[in-house]
Amino acid sequence: MLVAMQAWKRENPGRPVPLAMFATVANAVMWLWTTVGVAVELLFQVIPAAFGWIQTVDVGLARTLFSWTLHAIVYFWLIPAYTAFYTMVPRAAGGRLYSDTMGRLTFILFLLYSLPVGMHHLLMDPEHGNGTKFVQVLLTAFVSVPTLLTIFTITASLEIAGRLRGGRGLFGWIAALPWERPMVLATGLAFVMLGFGGFGGLINMGYGMNAMVHNTSWVTAHFHLIFGGSVVIIYFAIAYEIWPRLTGREYASLAPLRLQLWLWFIGMMIMTLPWHWLGLQGQWRRVANFNYADPIIAGWGPWVIVSLAGGLILLASALLFVGNLFALHRSASIAVARPLYALAVHPPQRVPAALNGFGLWNVLVLILMLIAYGWPLAQFAIEPSPTAIVHRIQ
Repeated sequence: MLVAMQAWKRENPGRPVPLAMFATVANAVMWLWTTVGVAVELLFQVIPAAFGWIQTVDVGLARTLFSWTLHAIVYFWLIPAYTAFYTMVPRAAGGRLYSDTMGRLTFILFLLYSLPVGMHHLLMDPEHGNGTKFVQVLLTAFVSVPTLLTIFTITASLEIAGRLRGGRGLFGWIAALPWERPMVLATGLAFVMLGFGGFGGLINMGYGMNAMVHNTSWVTAHFHLIFGGSVVIIYFAIAYEIWPRLTGREYASLAPLRLQLWLWFIGMMIMTLPWHWLGLQGQWRRVANFNYADPIIAGWGPWVIVSLAGGLILLASALLFVGNLFALHRSASIAVARPLYALAVHPPQRVPAALNGFGLWNVLVLILMLIAYGWPLAQFAIEPSPTAIVHRIQ
């Protein structure tokens, strides 16, 4: 992806890199950064232990290295959904992207802020001091910024489309949107789940509130709503958008596609909302089974049944998705144009170099990673754990 972007820039000197390419390369750069942590853990701890070359693994160091990878790696799946928000949704709605610059800033901020915040998953771990954890909470707060920018920009883009379609008044443009189109419907449903899931993430971010929900079903509900909900439903819409162009066929009806999206939304909400409640009641996660005969937790049982019902609805939706794609192959063949990305209201003719590449932003990522992980990693060498000292003596 990096090579392709450099080739494009050589062939188009001075022109802005297309937003879809810019977002894809931002994702690739983030992937390269985030895999460093788990690579170091595997190469210098896990693999040597597996072969018997070392006798102990410093668990605190291993968890810290894995936290380097833990948070940003899930953004590898989130960024394609945001790419669709900026490059496909406005066109599907019949309008234009409100701001190309906002899109570039969003993907730059994802690169900057998703990487140095992984240790917020370790707020309850004893290896790190309160100062380190305060820095993590502060940096984690910035992760919400690119999402807030996206909600504003895409909502503005949808308003443009709605008003072009005749929407009047303060909110009349919402009803005027083409909700019958899968991409538009999926975006609306994704934003609802993003709201619930994002709120849960803000709770996880705060040190005191995180202590209340740490390692409970609340956390499971949070990431299922964000990734299983908002991200995956946009993946479905992306598939519905590009599959006809790949096969040269057209859907006989969009109704089954809309039904599948609604089922996914309903199933995800039914499954995850009880998890939020159970998390507040103290239901822990990562447990094989619960003894609901215990009167202390007996009240959890009915809510688990509700979540199971939501899971079954999700299963039905997933099967319908596969069926919808197969059904397309029985439709009539048509001449389908190549996919066209959305144009901005004011398409940029030139952009600053900082918004057309990643050199500056890689330097800033390095600085932020040193701030976030410099001392937390160095302390394991300066103040090694007792097990590490014993192994060194041996």
